[in-house]
Amino acid sequence: MNESVKTHKAWLLWGVELSPYLLKLQAALTYKGINFRRLPAYGSRFENTRVLLNLERAKKNKEVTRYPRFRPEFDEYPAVPFLSRDGRHFEYDSTAIIQHLDAQAFGRNMLPDDAAMRFIVNFIDEAFDEFGLYLVHHMRWVASAKTTPMGQYLASELKTLLPPGGAWLIANTFPKRQVRRLPYLFSVAPKGYKAGVKRSLTPAPYRDFPETHTLLNQSWEAYVDGMEKVLRQQPYLMGEQFTLADASAYGHLGMNLIDPETADKLSRRAPHTMAWLKTIRDNKHRPSHITQKSGEFKLNPSLSSLLNPMMGTFAALMVQNEQAYYQAKKQGRETFNEAAFKQNKAIFSGKLRGYPFKTVVKSFQIPVWQNLKAQWQQLTDADKTRVKSVMEMTALFDPID
Repeated sequence: MNESVKTHKAWLLWGVELSPYLLKLQAALTYKGINFRRLPAYGSRFENTRVLLNLERAKKNKEVTRYPRFRPEFDEYPAVPFLSRDGRHFEYDSTAIIQHLDAQAFGRNMLPDDAAMRFIVNFIDEAFDEFGLYLVHHMRWVASAKTTPMGQYLASELKTLLPPGGAWLIANTFPKRQVRRLPYLFSVAPKGYKAGVKRSLTPAPYRDFPETHTLLNQSWEAYVDGMEKVLRQQPYLMGEQFTLADASAYGHLGMNLIDPETADKLSRRAPHTMAWLKTIRDNKHRPSHITQKSGEFKLNPSLSSLLNPMMGTFAALMVQNEQAYYQAKKQGRETFNEAAFKQNKAIFSGKLRGYPFKTVVKSFQIPVWQNLKAQWQQLTDADKTRVKSVMEMTALFDPID
């Protein structure tokens, strides 16, 4: 263990509780025993202003660091949260930061040495980051839209950076903005949808896109049921030790802890998972002594109950997104992601779990999927067999002829 974990000056974690990636990184830093302070929520107006100016300068000069770097065409540079060790230099991408800290021997490792288990940890992490994100935003802005306090939370965390009246404006406009963005985040309402809330927060159908509420509701339930089955048998997803997979699952599912309807549904459907989320939220997942012996990793057969729904949603979507990306590139498309979505460009159709969908090509998901496929190809036949014992549809990782 690097002794600086105990002795270094508090690092700065910049972001808001709105972000599942902030919750994920916060849980990881806590587990590793790294001393940090979260800004802007717990900073003064002077400190927050100074750090924000340094951050904006770094972003403008493209000096915010990611390990390893993405090729520019694949990156939405940069995305929150940010980690700074000195208030002047910043890192981004929660997964990359955690992996980099592991490589630097900061605190407890969060990735197993065992290749098969490491692959599964990375797969779960990316599945939550890229598809679980859609599920939890859907559960917040559809299932819990009428009661979520996220607008007020966001305003409170940003208050030291806002002019008079700014907090009120954000608290009242941010929820409406997020509901409008739902189709980009894969959540499309059926025609004639009635949410039982005031019209401004009622998701509307989007162009000729098929509804995806049914798909997302069922997928959320499948992910939660899979988590519950594993956590009934062991303290963490990979056994007795907290990993990157746990941090990612917590970041996304933990995001909904403040959303009354979704939190209630989660508590009733998956009580072990709810208790697990609260344990991490309350920072009780960190061992009392950072040097004590690590728990054992375990490839529990019950993992299939989580991994298989992820293969049918996340992995299946990544395959279709990658194919659509290269087809769009052949047609001369250069704009993707939210910018293309607003222009109704680079749109493709597909199916997940038998349900049709339409969405925009997301170029930042290309390296995510390519990296997972590369990791799969590097596994030995014996390790692939072990992964296949808990995961179906692994042919999706094979090269397309």
